[in-house]
Amino acid sequence: MSNGIAIEIKELCKNFQTKEVLRNLDLIVPKGKIFALLGQNGAGKTTMVKILSTLLNFDSGDVTVLSHKLPKDSDSVRSKISLTGQYVALDEDMTGEQNLILISKLFGYKGAMAKQRAKELLEQFDLSEAGNKPVKTYSGGMHRRLDIAASIIKTPELLFLDEPTTGLDPRSRAVVWEFVRNLAKNGTTIFLTTQYLEEADVLADLIAVIEGGKIVAQGTAAELKSLVGRKTIKIRLQNQSDTGRAKNVVHEVFAEAGIKADETNALSIEISEVSQANQVLNELTKAGIEPMEYSISQASLDEVFMTFTGNGGQNNG
Repeated sequence: MSNGIAIEIKELCKNFQTKEVLRNLDLIVPKGKIFALLGQNGAGKTTMVKILSTLLNFDSGDVTVLSHKLPKDSDSVRSKISLTGQYVALDEDMTGEQNLILISKLFGYKGAMAKQRAKELLEQFDLSEAGNKPVKTYSGGMHRRLDIAASIIKTPELLFLDEPTTGLDPRSRAVVWEFVRNLAKNGTTIFLTTQYLEEADVLADLIAVIEGGKIVAQGTAAELKSLVGRKTIKIRLQNQSDTGRAKNVVHEVFAEAGIKADETNALSIEISEVSQANQVLNELTKAGIEPMEYSISQASLDEVFMTFTGNGGQNNG
């Protein structure tokens, strides 16, 4: 494995009895990047995280995490990673600060240093005021932020975040996003599973889509968007009476262009290159048709998701 690769998977297979959950799956995750894995419920996301974090054995394939082979070098992998799962694992009767101090001591922090580390994390996750209150009094968002804080008492080389912001309010989600960005800036590789496409779009350097136990698409957000749809230029006309003539002008320029008109005098025209937008606008102007305003949009990550996850996600995982 190259020094620049955090995770390398070749032909990974995992079955639960007669159900094939992961099948001949290949994946490479570079070090120091935020990687997002997208997929429907049951597509295999959590199963993959459990395998990579040494919590679950696999049936066949080759899995290397931080230069260590699994399952042979599981202990070495565990010493370098951390995992925040989908469910909070905290002592409800202890305060937030007490939870963090206890976990800090388990990681080798002594006395005052354990308390200092706990205070740093409470501040980082906007929990300072709640630090001396029992965890059972926390809101769902506070619970989740404290759980993530507990997972990075000792900064890991690789952090698995399995749907970390599910159910969080926008403010709590923003706190988690900022934490993820800062951790990656300091060299930690982030392996993120999420059902929030906006989250992957905003955070991830690389994205993969899993469907039916296989990776069916991967790349940057921009690369994935370019795979599934053409760009669209939306033009709002001064006069609705120009709509028919404008369509004819566009078809003369791009015979195969898809054009739609709405009740607000706006035309939506599919184009393959941004430069074609200028050509459309120039031809309309030459024909005496004045656009009131225009905008150019690209396919969304939602469209990517819908395009590549059309088989119903029938596997468990």
